[in-house]
Amino acid sequence: MNIDKVRELDHRFLFQNYGRQDICFDHGEREFLYDLSGRRFLDLVAGIAVNSLGYSHPAIVRAVCEQAGRLMHVSNLYLIKEQAEAAEALASIAPPPLEASMFCNSGAEANEAALKLAVKATGRGRVVSTRNSFHGRTSMTLSATGQPKYQSGFEPLLPRAFDFIDYGSVEQLKAAVTRDTAAIICEPIQGEGGIIAAGEEFFRTARDLCDERGALFIVDEVQTGMGRTGRWFGFQHYNVVPDIVTLAKALGNGFPIGACLTSRDIAATFKPGMHGTTFGGNPLACTVARTVIETMRREKLVERSAELGDRWAQELRSLSMHGGKITDVRGKGLMIGLEMGEEAKRFQEAALKASILVNVCGGHVIRMVPPLIVSEASVKELNDVLRSFLGA
Repeated sequence: MNIDKVRELDHRFLFQNYGRQDICFDHGEREFLYDLSGRRFLDLVAGIAVNSLGYSHPAIVRAVCEQAGRLMHVSNLYLIKEQAEAAEALASIAPPPLEASMFCNSGAEANEAALKLAVKATGRGRVVSTRNSFHGRTSMTLSATGQPKYQSGFEPLLPRAFDFIDYGSVEQLKAAVTRDTAAIICEPIQGEGGIIAAGEEFFRTARDLCDERGALFIVDEVQTGMGRTGRWFGFQHYNVVPDIVTLAKALGNGFPIGACLTSRDIAATFKPGMHGTTFGGNPLACTVARTVIETMRREKLVERSAELGDRWAQELRSLSMHGGKITDVRGKGLMIGLEMGEEAKRFQEAALKASILVNVCGGHVIRMVPPLIVSEASVKELNDVLRSFLGA
C-alpha cells in the first residue's frame, strides 16, 4: 500500500483528531524509522518518550512472540503470574515504601487511578496541580492539567476540585496546600510544558507539606520515568520519595501499559470493586514491562542516559553560543529541551528535511527524547544539522 492509499483511508475512516505529518512508517530498527518508500529517519522523539529500547529490540520481540503464543489475556478475576512478576520487577527499582502496583493501559489511566486513590485514602476532595502541566485527557486528568488549550470546549470539567499554582513556586505551594487538600500532583520535569524542571526545593517543600497536612504527594512519571532523566525515576534527582508514582510510556516500550505505584498501606485503600480495568495488567503487557526492566538493567541504560545526556547537553550549550537562536539548553539525562522561540518550528522543519525527527513542546522548545540506546553517531548527526541551521 502506498502513502496515497493510506492518506485516503485515513481521511475516509478515521477521526481527524490528530495533526499528523504526511509521513507513514513501515518498520523500525534501533533509533531509526523507515517510511513506505524506504527512506530512513533518525527518530529523536521515540514515540514521545516511549521507545526507550528503540525499535525491534530482540528481547522485546522475543518476549512478545513467546507470551502471545502462550497467553495474552485473562480476567483480573484470577491470579495472574505475569502481573505479579512485573509488580515485583517494579518494586525492585523503586525506593521503599513504593512496592504495591496496579496496572492499567495508559498514563491517563494511571493518573486517574492515583487521583481517585488519594481522594479515597484521605477523605478529602481538593487537589493542588501546576500550570502548564499535562496529566492526561480523561475528565479528571484533563481537569488536573494546567493548560487551557487542552480543556477548551470540554467544560464543565471538575474545576472546583483543583487548585492551580505556578510550577516551581514554593510560596504559592505553601499557600495552596490546606487541611482540605487530598494531594499534590506534579511532574519532576514538565514535558509538554517545555522541558522545565521543578527543582529540589519545590519537591522537598511538597513532601514536607503533605506530611504536615495529611495530604498525599503524587508524582507523574509518565514521561520522565524508566531512566529517561538518568535515574529510574525523575523524583530521585530531588532526594524525596512521593506517596504515589504513575508510569506508562517507556514502561512498555511501545506496548500499551500504565502503572500506579504506592505503599502497601495506601494501596489497601482500594477494596475489591472500587477500581479496575478489563485489560490492565494482562499477561502480554506485563511480560513486556518486566522484560523492559530486565533489559535496561542488563544494558545499563539508566547510567547511559545520565552519561550521554550530560555530554550531549554540554555539546548543545557550546553550539548555542552561535547565532543567538538558542537561548537555553535544559533537561536531565536524555530528556533535552532547546529554547528557540520562533526558531523552534523552523528548526523542526529543517531537521525533517534532513530526515531527523524532533518535535516542539511548550510552543517554542525543541524536545529531544530519543531511545536510550541512541548511538554517538546519531547524536553527531543531529548536532551537524543544528550547527548548519545556526550558521556555526
